[in-house]
Amino acid sequence: MTQLTNHLGQPIGEPVPGWTARPRPPRTPMEGRHCRVVALAAAAHADALHRAYAADTEGRNWTYLPYGPFASAEDYAGFVEWAQSSENEVFYAIEALPGGQPIGVASYLRIDPDMGCIEVGHLSYAPALQRTVASTEAMYLMMRRVFDELGYRRYEWKCDSLNAPSIAAAKRLGFRSEGTFLQAVVMKDRNRDTTWLSILDKEWPAVRSALEAWLDASNFDANGSQKRRLEDIRND
Repeated sequence: MTQLTNHLGQPIGEPVPGWTARPRPPRTPMEGRHCRVVALAAAAHADALHRAYAADTEGRNWTYLPYGPFASAEDYAGFVEWAQSSENEVFYAIEALPGGQPIGVASYLRIDPDMGCIEVGHLSYAPALQRTVASTEAMYLMMRRVFDELGYRRYEWKCDSLNAPSIAAAKRLGFRSEGTFLQAVVMKDRNRDTTWLSILDKEWPAVRSALEAWLDASNFDANGSQKRRLEDIRND
């Protein structure tokens, strides 16, 4: 790792030669074998997503999100209409393949093209998507767009520090913990400490290789059960 120094010999950081601002992420589809990630649209997705979320009868899906649960399909459609028109975030629906049934939502947010930094968030997975190959593939597709298509330097995952499943999911995918911001947010009339995790562009090739090996059809038996865990593949 080469560090630049100033005229006093003080370290001032690694060189980033020829850096230019990155494009904003497009709303074009991302296609996998198990899922398709497409621009979120109320007309196409709101009713089906509301029905899919209804399987979460206890409302656990919304515990750590700043919105929800939604009392009616109309209420949820109103949220989707806001999301699809957001100028700051880029929202996507996750559709199961084959068939195209909407079973989850994810977005890019805190998009900083000048610095090459972008966050993944607003993750709301219906029970039909949770702990499936499609859920991992959706995150892989979004990472691949950020790093391989758009050339960003940094990909972030932030969540409530009490949201242990989210932190575990991020680490399984290859994100590294960077620490916790205390009293970062007031949400639903309560304090939220926010845990930050990231993947850097220099880490992406190894993360991508592990994800692609895990997602490969050869890693699953005839019943669809994994032969090797993603964590084991990464640690080999």
